Amino acid sequence: MKRTHYCGAIRKEHMGQTATLCGWVQNRRDMGGVIFLDVKDREGVAQVVCNMQSLPPEDFHHAETLHMQSVIQVEGEIRHRDEETYNPRLATGEVELLAKRLVVLSEAQPLPYSMDEDAKVREELRLKYRYLDLRRPQLQKALRFRHQVQMAAEKYLNGDGFTCIETPMLCKSTPEGARDYLVPSRVHPGKFYALPQSPQIFKQMLMVGGMDKYYQVARCFRDEDLRADRQPEFTQVDEEMSFVNEDDIMTINEGLIKRLWKEMLGVDVQIPFVRMPWDEAMGRFGSDKPDTRFGLEIEDG
Repeated sequence: MKRTHYCGAIRKEHMGQTATLCGWVQNRRDMGGVIFLDVKDREGVAQVVCNMQSLPPEDFHHAETLHMQSVIQVEGEIRHRDEETYNPRLATGEVELLAKRLVVLSEAQPLPYSMDEDAKVREELRLKYRYLDLRRPQLQKALRFRHQVQMAAEKYLNGDGFTCIETPMLCKSTPEGARDYLVPSRVHPGKFYALPQSPQIFKQMLMVGGMDKYYQVARCFRDEDLRADRQPEFTQVDEEMSFVNEDDIMTINEGLIKRLWKEMLGVDVQIPFVRMPWDEAMGRFGSDKPDTRFGLEIEDG
């Protein structure tokens, strides 16, 4: 058997088709001779009906003894749900799969915590069982959102004439301020590679070498004390341009932010942004990153 449809992708137009679904068991309801399974994957949930008439005895026994979050593969016919079981809250709420074969791919042990979306679970427990935590809709949504932001940023920069170039992760340590993480070299005993704080030296080489507009989605490492907005490793979009001034850089990034906010959040951002010289910001607010929403300006007595 091989998956033919995502669980969350079956619809009434698929009725009558034979489908194979793969996913984890989110819920099981034993009605005596008929077992309803909610099988979930990254796209959503499908209801699977298991009964003694359509399933071989061994497969029906597997359905009776399934633990929550076990991973199964199930083949059957997509059919219309009975009216009393129709679920308008689900995209798949009009259809179900009548199982004709069921295979347990990975049997779950008793769960360390409830997988209900609203369950209150300690963070350290969720991190210990991260593979279960990643099945939660909130985390899957966050991972997809990050993926879409990166795609939109790359599409915008590609359309503006930038070239995407990867730079090395292992290099000679360079004095840039923050401490490097070091990686010992097996082939050069006593020597170490440094994980770059940011690929600054490679940016400079590429600019001198004639790549006048390039970007990369760079992984950066800094051995610093933790702060609210800084962790040991993080990702940033690096842009480098030759023969430009400050206004050119600001204009390109205003366009990037406008595109991201529009595509990801449906928000129209007005550009150009208000620009404030450093001297004015320090004189009016005492900060080079003032929050101008509150109007708390410095006034000379």
